[in-house]
Amino acid sequence: MSTGIIEGVHPTRMELLALKRRIVLAEKGHDLLKEKRDALVMHFFDILEDAGRLRRELNNALKEAFEALILAKMVMGPLKVEEAAMGAESLYEVEVSLQNIMGVKVPLLNIKEGKVKMPPYGFADTSAILDEATKKFREALKLAIQLAEVETAVKKLAEEIDKTKRRVNALKYIIIPKLENTIRYISLHLEEREREDLFRLKRVKAILEKKSEVGEVGA
Repeated sequence: MSTGIIEGVHPTRMELLALKRRIVLAEKGHDLLKEKRDALVMHFFDILEDAGRLRRELNNALKEAFEALILAKMVMGPLKVEEAAMGAESLYEVEVSLQNIMGVKVPLLNIKEGKVKMPPYGFADTSAILDEATKKFREALKLAIQLAEVETAVKKLAEEIDKTKRRVNALKYIIIPKLENTIRYISLHLEEREREDLFRLKRVKAILEKKSEVGEVGA
């Protein structure tokens, strides 16, 4: 990849020193960003594993819950089940806060039991299988909330990893090579100028010596 040199640069020693300081900072920044990227990737795969586990648990919980619901409808009849569900209230209260993972803010969901502890129906006209279905749906809902937290963290970490990776690549393949090329360009320019100055000095010295010799002969 051809990166060229920094535009508008002046080939002076002061500029050369400034660029050398910049490349040291760029290399340090590159190393720090690589460390951050690697740490983010480790966190990402740990959380991704949690997401996979929670997704499997949620799928199983929903399967069991719907099987219990179907059985309850068979025993009680769909209408009775729907009537029992009419009085349903919030099962959980969710408090949302933020946690910081390597500079990435992700939501932290704190699940609290709702005020309602008992099922929203009487026991006289219902079957125990409905209680079982209610219990399983409560468990599934809790898992769904936990999965939402984890999957949001996965998404945000993936975005940060991608952003950090682009910055690492920009430093490695564009910024640092451009600084190196510019430093090389200025160094060559200064060396060429020094050679020209040395050549001129030698010519002046030779001319002065020749004049001095001619003067001595004339005397």
